[in-house]
Amino acid sequence: MAGHPVDRFNRYLKAARDAGAPLPEACALATADNRGRPSVRYVLLKKADESGFVFYTNTKSRKGRELTDNPHASLAFYWDATGRQVRIEGRVKAVTKEEADEYWRERPLASRLASAASNQSERMESRTMLMAVFKQMTRACKDGEIARPPEWTGYRISPTSIEFWTRNEPRLHNRELFELRSGEWRKSLLQP
Repeated sequence: MAGHPVDRFNRYLKAARDAGAPLPEACALATADNRGRPSVRYVLLKKADESGFVFYTNTKSRKGRELTDNPHASLAFYWDATGRQVRIEGRVKAVTKEEADEYWRERPLASRLASAASNQSERMESRTMLMAVFKQMTRACKDGEIARPPEWTGYRISPTSIEFWTRNEPRLHNRELFELRSGEWRKSLLQP
């Protein structure tokens, strides 16, 4: 039996920050639609604890629709500055309304306005039209308050496996896999 691997993940993330890795919270999020066709894009991790790994987005975006249809996803982090990578796989669930509201209030006003102005992943006629909506919303928001759109929320990936990869020469990298089995994390080593 092994301890909870999220503790190691948080140490790796801190080491990447300390090493000056650009955007250490950036990770590739892989989803699949209801026919199994994969899609990947980068998101920013906002929280990592024993309950899972949290990021925020629009539920009507492509990733939001895919997570509704197929609530399984994978994250991949790579920090060249430390020679480490972490892969996470698990089941996905939306965060609570209270969690989404709390994080929404913490975001800079410009970020909240941008999220409210954009119909994420939808086609648009021109960037000029998007900027006009953004400017109109900015003018209307005199007190600095803007309500969280109901389609903007967070998702939590509850991990079922976490793999830690460490660069090693001559390409004999270290790979440790933690898998959740019967409520306990089990560790095994993988060949490079």
